[in-house]
Amino acid sequence: MTAHPQVLPDIESSALARASAEELSRLLGQIPEAKRARVQLDGNDLILPRQALVLLRELLVEMAQGNAVTIVPTHAELTTQEAANILNVSRPHLVKLLEEGTIPFSKTGTHRRIRYQDLMSYRDRCDQESRTALDELTSH
Repeated sequence: MTAHPQVLPDIESSALARASAEELSRLLGQIPEAKRARVQLDGNDLILPRQALVLLRELLVEMAQGNAVTIVPTHAELTTQEAANILNVSRPHLVKLLEEGTIPFSKTGTHRRIRYQDLMSYRDRCDQESRTALDELTSH
């Protein structure tokens, strides 16, 4: 995995991303059976799978909100610091979660590695637990 510096989109890029995301959402909604799309770039035609278009829409939505975006393959292995940054927690807290068995990890020598997919599963579980707790609080 190659690290690229994260750059926040400027105002013009955010506006363009917003318009593009809206148009792409509209097109994906109008043609739900389409499995691919032809995209033209400087006079060259590219054929993209629908999955790539859906990811592109998500990327554009994030850019429209002024967020920097990083793409990480689900099989990628992260360092403890990278994983902590994604969860927005301290590295020592993340290491505690690993040692408690809350998040699976492997060791390469003395270094812990966390699969991105396992990290996202943990985050999804936490989000679901938070939503459930909030629903319970608001239902009383």
